[in-house]
Amino acid sequence: MATKLIQRQLTRRQILGMAALQTAATLGFTRVGLQSARADEPAAVESAPAIVVGSGYGASVAALRLGQAGIRTLVLEMGRLWNTAGPDGKVFCNTANPDQRSMWFRTRTEAPLATFLWLDVVNKDVSPYPGVLDRVHFDHMSVFVGRGVGGGSLVNGSMAVTPLQSYFAEQFPTVDTAEMYGTYFPRARAMLGVNTIDPAWFESTEWYKFTRVSRKHAQNTGLKTTFVPSVYDFGYMQREAAGTATKSALGQEVIYGNNFGKKSLDKTYLASALGTGNVTIHTMEKVTGISRAGDGSWVLSAERIDYSGAVVETKQYSCTYLFLGGGSLGTSELLLRSRQSGTLPALDASVGAGWGPNGNTMLGRANHLWDTVGANQSTMPVMGIDDWANTDNPVFAEIAPLPTGLEHWVSLYLAITKNPQRARFSYGSGGLSLDWSGAQSAVSSGMAKKLFDRINSANSTIYRYDLFGSPSRVFADDFTYHPLGGCVLGKATDNYGRVKGYSRLYVTDGSLIPGNIGVNPFVTITALAERTMARVLVEDTAP
Repeated sequence: MATKLIQRQLTRRQILGMAALQTAATLGFTRVGLQSARADEPAAVESAPAIVVGSGYGASVAALRLGQAGIRTLVLEMGRLWNTAGPDGKVFCNTANPDQRSMWFRTRTEAPLATFLWLDVVNKDVSPYPGVLDRVHFDHMSVFVGRGVGGGSLVNGSMAVTPLQSYFAEQFPTVDTAEMYGTYFPRARAMLGVNTIDPAWFESTEWYKFTRVSRKHAQNTGLKTTFVPSVYDFGYMQREAAGTATKSALGQEVIYGNNFGKKSLDKTYLASALGTGNVTIHTMEKVTGISRAGDGSWVLSAERIDYSGAVVETKQYSCTYLFLGGGSLGTSELLLRSRQSGTLPALDASVGAGWGPNGNTMLGRANHLWDTVGANQSTMPVMGIDDWANTDNPVFAEIAPLPTGLEHWVSLYLAITKNPQRARFSYGSGGLSLDWSGAQSAVSSGMAKKLFDRINSANSTIYRYDLFGSPSRVFADDFTYHPLGGCVLGKATDNYGRVKGYSRLYVTDGSLIPGNIGVNPFVTITALAERTMARVLVEDTAP
């Protein structure tokens, strides 16, 4: 009975929160929230007991649990609220026809695939705009991140994978794995709305023929494949296929957002957070600095930008409890900039260290003419080739879609390798830097090559050489969807994300993970944030 009551309460809160999001979008607000639970408090304030920087996975957990605890909380998000339809009647554009909504202040899109048949037909010219996807470039690595209320949940492939328990324990030796897998991973999956595809529908639908072909090739090699859960609503997807629902995953929507079917954070954690009446979100505001006031409160500097990217206001906020959830890049940059400027001199020396791209490498294979992958492909991956138990060459390879609307005979993969290489962020006059090298990327592509050489040999197939710009380039190992590290749990923080050297300062995002987790990381980030909030709310905020 108690569980059913909680579920009903969360549903009501989500409805209220989503209504607040819709109202804000309709009226063009940059502040999103319900009336505060305290009638004498305004709906939007310049100070609050708690401030959360960012609105991605860990930040959204912090916002919800603070709001549920009755703590008035302000969320600062540098991107926009994605809830207003464009000229085509949709909030997001698709991958085949990107427009200004696609990229964060770019004049041209920067999709993972650079070419097709060596032709520059993938990317398009666009007008600069605060689009939903950003690609942050360093010397030898670029990082894809989401921009907007919901962060990376707006632009990822929805693969909600829980890591192998033994590998989680290896990466987090001081964390109670039984507690994580018994309490916090299940809690995260429930809140995120994780579901699994109907196996019978998977076997029969044209939309996953590409996956079944790759599964056959893996089986021919003696390799294991496994279904992976998702936060895309597979019931909705089946209605898409039946023609009774508007196409989203079946309409080439993924890296620039999904209009329907996807349970992004604005529909789950953030909607519930706003539904508490204690949480307000400010959009288009980037936090630029952190300092400590004489009374121990936190002071944040922020810049508010307009849709041209111009800074239209500089602001200051204050709070008692500060939660950093800006992601591996955002949190690392903010802490390092504050240390460099002298406002946070006591930060641990390990801040900025332990970064890795989760061993990401993308590649394509050319299939035989009789192994058609289908002109129609869902954009949501549902299966991976699992060779992680191979101690000589651990790899988990997502079977990725390539939805062009035509038959192309390409099998595409995003490989996650157990690459032990790590890098460090630093901050100077040129901004944030990362000392990752091409040689470190080569470790990932070398591991992927060992696996896919076996697959090609067993199936008499070859690699595709036309997808990543250079005629001789097979492996795209210079970008990542999974930036991890920079403020590693138990090193830069204590065992619960409290930043060493400072009280009431917390990290709740992917910067806590030491460079690699072996699978798509967002469920792990969410579960770790749930663990942090459960401890902090008991120990740090009690009267």
